[in-house]
Amino acid sequence: MDIGGVKLNSPLTLAPMAGVTDLAFRTLCRGYGAGLTVSEMVSSKALMYQDKKSLALMTRGEGEAPFAVQLFGSDPVCMGEAAAKVTELFHPELIDVNMGCPVGKVVSSGDGSALMKNPEKARDIVEAMVKAAGVPVTVKMRKGFDKGSINAVEFARMLQEAGAAALTVHGRTRTQMYTGRADWDIIGQVNAAVSIPVIANGDIFSPEDAVRILRITGCPAAAVARGVMGAPWLFAQALAAIEGREVPAAPDWPERLDIAIRQFTLAAEDRGEKIACLEARKHLAWYLKGMPYGAYFRTRIMTVATLADIRLAARDIKDALRGEERRRDRDSRG
Repeated sequence: MDIGGVKLNSPLTLAPMAGVTDLAFRTLCRGYGAGLTVSEMVSSKALMYQDKKSLALMTRGEGEAPFAVQLFGSDPVCMGEAAAKVTELFHPELIDVNMGCPVGKVVSSGDGSALMKNPEKARDIVEAMVKAAGVPVTVKMRKGFDKGSINAVEFARMLQEAGAAALTVHGRTRTQMYTGRADWDIIGQVNAAVSIPVIANGDIFSPEDAVRILRITGCPAAAVARGVMGAPWLFAQALAAIEGREVPAAPDWPERLDIAIRQFTLAAEDRGEKIACLEARKHLAWYLKGMPYGAYFRTRIMTVATLADIRLAARDIKDALRGEERRRDRDSRG
């Protein structure tokens, strides 16, 4: 797929997720086949005040390309200036605009999915950013704000006219948040209504989901979000399914722990051990989902404070899994 001259070598992208898609996690996902990685969303206002935390969110990994920075805000002037600043400081291949975040504190400020209720302002934002950015500008949007204002098709046409180079469409309204099922049909309607690339998003939790969403929507690519939390290998599985190859098995539990430790080691190198270990607690809970004795170990990982703590917990989990396997072998032999 080509976005404004930026070529993607995979039909799968990693959707931006606050508190999830940091440099370390993006590095893993790219290694498994993500064709585009996107930063966590960055406040345009905070960026203009040179907020250190915001600047850190936009650090790209070695060889991370194509890479997009996602900005949120509702002031066209500020968003344009922020886009220019991002290009100057971080040189991403793309800049994405968040018009889909459903979180209350974002929406209450008129940002994120609140912009779907204000198409004129959304248009002004994209026009200002396209003029200032110097790189293609894309938009992440939703089906609509609520079931009484489903305007994705009209909204998408307007964004295309404003200069957007591509759209990622989540098939839910803002009021749905992440409940119910994503409406893939309306994503297909958006794809048919515009000439720019449309990336389908919502409910990709298995390799088969990736195949189905592309077939049903007709989109050239899909953005994977919650399905890869604690499971970055889903990219490799989904890509194999799309290409008609044999789908590789998911890693076994010990290997999953090794993958998690690699992620946290990368995060510590990027953000420091303290922050990396605090963030590791929720990521480990995702990695442990469905694991035998997972509830017990999830309680334990809530106290990890160093990489040594994480490695020790991983060793103990592996020992417990080996003990369980030996017990099953004895039981099967009678």
